[in-house]
Amino acid sequence: MFSIVRRDSLFFKVKTPEEVIEILNGFGPISMETIPISEALTRILSSEVVSEEDMPGFSRSSMDGYAVRAKDTFGASDSLPAFLELAGEVVMGREPEGSVVSGKVMRISTGGMIPDGADAVVMLEYCHSIDEKTIEVSRTVAPLENVIGKGDDFRKGDVIFKKGAVLRPQDIGLLAGLGMQNISVYKKPKVGIISTGDEVIPIDQKPEPGQVRDINSYTLSAFCLQAGAVPVNMGLCKDNFEEMRKKAGKVLEDCDTVLISGGSSVGSRDMTVKVLESFEGMELLVHGIAISPGKPTIIARIGRKAVFGLPGHVASAMVVAEIFLKPFLARLAGKIRASGDVRQSLQAKLERNVESTGGRDDYIRVKLRERDGKLFAEPVFGKSGLISTLVEADGLVKIDRNTEGLYKGQTVSVMLFGPFEQEE
Repeated sequence: MFSIVRRDSLFFKVKTPEEVIEILNGFGPISMETIPISEALTRILSSEVVSEEDMPGFSRSSMDGYAVRAKDTFGASDSLPAFLELAGEVVMGREPEGSVVSGKVMRISTGGMIPDGADAVVMLEYCHSIDEKTIEVSRTVAPLENVIGKGDDFRKGDVIFKKGAVLRPQDIGLLAGLGMQNISVYKKPKVGIISTGDEVIPIDQKPEPGQVRDINSYTLSAFCLQAGAVPVNMGLCKDNFEEMRKKAGKVLEDCDTVLISGGSSVGSRDMTVKVLESFEGMELLVHGIAISPGKPTIIARIGRKAVFGLPGHVASAMVVAEIFLKPFLARLAGKIRASGDVRQSLQAKLERNVESTGGRDDYIRVKLRERDGKLFAEPVFGKSGLISTLVEADGLVKIDRNTEGLYKGQTVSVMLFGPFEQEE
């Protein structure tokens, strides 16, 4: 068994991940907007949708064939067909002219309106024209066979979508079928992003010794887009109180939540806290989380908005974003709970033993590989400041704080960064 070093004394100020999730559940969805259904894919409904009419609005054929009275076909077979009189044809997009009475049929195409008197449709392959007026039917049909009845999809007054439903392509089609041109949804959260640090420079500049390009702003912006939010990149900010406070004040006015990607030093984190404390009504909710990487994370409430102070190391920031920010943004966008159900995951066998320090949840980056029809997770080790560990990885595996590690061959749940595609 792995050796374990208890370090509970180092975590007495930090929150557990479960406590952080519960805190984030205290923030409600943002405001609503009405948009055209053509723009509503993946959006979240802000209220239930009730059908204002039957769908379909008339009984129609689901096959090409002949509209009949079912009882006129009873006993019909290849050896003893029924002979019925052709009374006309149903024109697509128009109400039938005439009706079907005993002993008669009407030619009908898929989607055509069932004429009065008919209660079934015989498929075309079971019908043969004897002459211009006589149709031979060689198969018995039951009442309502090959018929889509009025209101079979939905009845007037039916609740077709509940509040909080995420709209899919087929849902958009249903709304179109009901004549709903616009729909009420929750607004996409606007996320203000501030990247801080005296050592951080714009990406179009060549770094001098001790400088680094601004990786975090672009990584976090792309993450927010992937999560369905609208990133607002506020640019770089030096480790200067007045400059940081000015940017934070601006983004708090314009956005629904704020991400401050800070330096890795204790002084940088202290600066972030001081800036947040300068805003009236600021409440420091989290000052450290029992996870690795990502322990030095800050979450505050200013007014009705959450402010995240993320670690400066990109891998740490992205782990925190994946575990906490992704479900939080889903909640702002209308999800009921900020839980883990917004993350895709799959099962894999671990390729090697991984040790863990007790008292915190460890999240290791893993690369997925498929062999002989089985999926394996290979740990990607590296320091939290190395973006290569994220680029090489397909997702994260959690090592619970109450365990000492994971064994080679153990089945683990891999939280995917995105769609998984096996390398050629």
